[in-house]
Amino acid sequence: MNSTADSCSLLHVDMDAFYASMAVRDHPELAGLPVIVGGGSRGVVLSATYRARESGVHSAMPMTRARRLCPQAVVVRPDFERYSACSAAVMETFHSYTPKVQALSLDEAFLDVSGARRRLGGDPVQIAEELRARIHDEQGITCSVGVAATTLMAKLASRSAKPDGVLRVTPAEVTTFLHPLPVEALWGVGDKTGEQLRRLGLTTVGDIAHTPVTTLRRALGPAAGAHLHVLAWGGDDHAVVPRRSDAEPERSIGSDETFGRDTDDPALVRRELLRLSAKVSGRMRAAGVAGRTVTLRIRFADFVTITRSRTLSDPTDLTAEIYAVVGDLYAALRLERARLRLVGVRVEGLIDARTATRQLLLGDRERGWSEAERAVDRATRRFGDYVVRPGSLIGTRRP
Repeated sequence: MNSTADSCSLLHVDMDAFYASMAVRDHPELAGLPVIVGGGSRGVVLSATYRARESGVHSAMPMTRARRLCPQAVVVRPDFERYSACSAAVMETFHSYTPKVQALSLDEAFLDVSGARRRLGGDPVQIAEELRARIHDEQGITCSVGVAATTLMAKLASRSAKPDGVLRVTPAEVTTFLHPLPVEALWGVGDKTGEQLRRLGLTTVGDIAHTPVTTLRRALGPAAGAHLHVLAWGGDDHAVVPRRSDAEPERSIGSDETFGRDTDDPALVRRELLRLSAKVSGRMRAAGVAGRTVTLRIRFADFVTITRSRTLSDPTDLTAEIYAVVGDLYAALRLERARLRLVGVRVEGLIDARTATRQLLLGDRERGWSEAERAVDRATRRFGDYVVRPGSLIGTRRP
């Protein structure tokens, strides 16, 4: 094992088409067929086998369109109890190797195996292969694993290893691997920031890396431009943060809202996400906490529920930053007028706000939001809720 690979002790393990793989596992007669897991005619795709994806089907796509793209597909209703049970077993397998496991969702997690290497005397790639073999043998599904020195590179590596593979990216290979990727591969680059970068003629991570940092700062803001430049060269200091035990669940603050009538109006959904972001951030500031992981929850008309999360580089308790993340997550779903029953916003990984340091999100102003939102808090405590509201919520009622 060469020295450049010695520091690669972070793994990102991602189940391959998790829900769809579970369906094929439970119904072997579906093996080799295009399979879609989702709701009825008004529902959305939760997962699809790679055979179905070849026809253009992807998660969160309306079922009506998925059926048009892949009329020969077999549609299977979701079974969340079985998914949760399988996920718990997989996470237990992860914990048998290392206590440093950060679950991101039912089907993916970061693992820090530096201690396992010392205990087991194994190369991280060997550990990754053992994990894949155990999950396949014990659960009957496959996964892909990225191995790297940072969480960003491990996640990108697992994506490139799909399906059913392992890929290690050593520090010496980072720029060769990273620079050809599109700008959206970097954490924090959503639709809005991607458009800003493309207006500058920057389409790949390598373009960002070779752009003077002064140019990025002028275009995106001083802190955001500098931070993006660091990421473009593979810089990432995110640690794997284990979740707490069942006896001490991880703290989080969130809020959901059920619409009076199912809606497919994106403007209405975005207004509600803004209102929920403001509600959650206000509760966080009142509790004196900040958090890094922002989660969007969507429930469709057929009661199928999905979540999408993003972990920020630094903790936040600000409405503008939380809403920027959930807005990007909502846009990335490309729901195409799917009817929604409920939306929710949640922030996890909470810490004492007094100990939190924070980078700006890309494109945000460098200063002013924190002071402004705390002034709003003081006004609402004195005069009541909604005395000060975001401009887009003025004159609107809760749906």
